[in-house]
Amino acid sequence: MTPTEDRQFPAALAAAMAVRFDYAGGDGVDFEPFAAFLSADDATDWFRAWTGNGEVNGDGFRVFGQDGTGGYVAFWLIRPGRALVEQPVVFLGSEGETGVVACNLGAFLWLLAGGFGPWEAATSYEPGWVPHSHRELTAVAEQFAPDHRAPAAAVIEQATREFPDFDDTIMEFCR
Repeated sequence: MTPTEDRQFPAALAAAMAVRFDYAGGDGVDFEPFAAFLSADDATDWFRAWTGNGEVNGDGFRVFGQDGTGGYVAFWLIRPGRALVEQPVVFLGSEGETGVVACNLGAFLWLLAGGFGPWEAATSYEPGWVPHSHRELTAVAEQFAPDHRAPAAAVIEQATREFPDFDDTIMEFCR
């Protein structure tokens, strides 16, 4: 992956992002997908603001959505030489929340199908919120990622297990 690569979504992500996410007054999913990836300049501006570090850039992320408070969800380009769809999906919240929410796009599709958004996955320890599976997103996951089928809780657990140091890695950039 290079910073100048195409900013258009892969077909599977485009299909999922075309589905409406219902916040349902706090009982649904708090996720607002973008129409395309943020530009390299916008990703850098965001990452610098998030970290308070004017020396970093956003080249390690492909940002494709946000929650209602402005926390961003992105592919984290940590696997050299691997395709975008094979990179983990991460959340960096407006209040400092961080989390790897899925190991790749296929797993992310099943996370969404299971009724979780990125914020809900990164903060799944929050009490009181109950996920509800999503029929349209299940159809997208079945079409594009049938070999990644897993319950949302398993997707989150696998991502957390594979990238246990994500928060520490991101905090190293903070000033």
